[in-house]
Amino acid sequence: MRHQLSFPCEGAAIAATLDEAPGTTGLLIVSGGNEIRSGAHRGMALLAQRIAEAGHPVFRFDRRGIGDSEGENGGYTSSAPDIAAAIAAFRGAAAQLTRIIAFGNCDAASALLLHKPLTLDALILANPWTYESDDSGDTDEPALPPAAAIRARYLARLTDPKSLLRLLKGEIDIKKLARGLSALGRGTAPAPPDSLPARLNSALASLRCPATILLATGDRTAQAFVASCDPGAVPIERLASTSHSFAGDDAEWLAQNILKALGRESAA
Repeated sequence: MRHQLSFPCEGAAIAATLDEAPGTTGLLIVSGGNEIRSGAHRGMALLAQRIAEAGHPVFRFDRRGIGDSEGENGGYTSSAPDIAAAIAAFRGAAAQLTRIIAFGNCDAASALLLHKPLTLDALILANPWTYESDDSGDTDEPALPPAAAIRARYLARLTDPKSLLRLLKGEIDIKKLARGLSALGRGTAPAPPDSLPARLNSALASLRCPATILLATGDRTAQAFVASCDPGAVPIERLASTSHSFAGDDAEWLAQNILKALGRESAA
């Protein structure tokens, strides 16, 4: 059964949703960008229903200043109090919980890494956001692709017979192609110590709980993460998809990986 509730966070009332289930290992969903807790195309609401039907309670919430919640929207970099308050509210609403796993996509994944709530038992990090801008927005991809995505696109074109035929017919801008090809041989410069990728690398290296990274390999945000971050020993699961939010048929792959992580923690 699904319940609507609220909890306090630094003087603001935070709107939340609990999908009840009898399990002792629960899932906390942290929304990315400025999405409300139901997610893109109700994706997170449907995911919560799927996980709860498998026996695990699920808690979702609107960050301050988003959706039905009060307060100012400070972005994912200011969400540490929201996440901490949500964990406490989840434990209060589902008294049987002994373990909580948090799932976040895009900048929600980065927020979980940067804030590293010590009361969580595991993390599931999907397509972590590595762009310096604080505005990951609600779109499926950032406006500009990273260099890694540009290189991948040109390599794909070079092996596509249709693209080669267009080149022979003079339908492709040679100067633009030459600029793209020149990027193929250039490596990625090391991230400055205070950059977001560097801080994420540091967080990954110092994790105190198990984590899994989920990547949609055709997604620009995921490609940027691969190009700029070192996950170290954190396992990565990859899906050949361009969907940043794991929409459509990809939703089942996402659910299966989350259930796998919940099962591991339940058995621990």
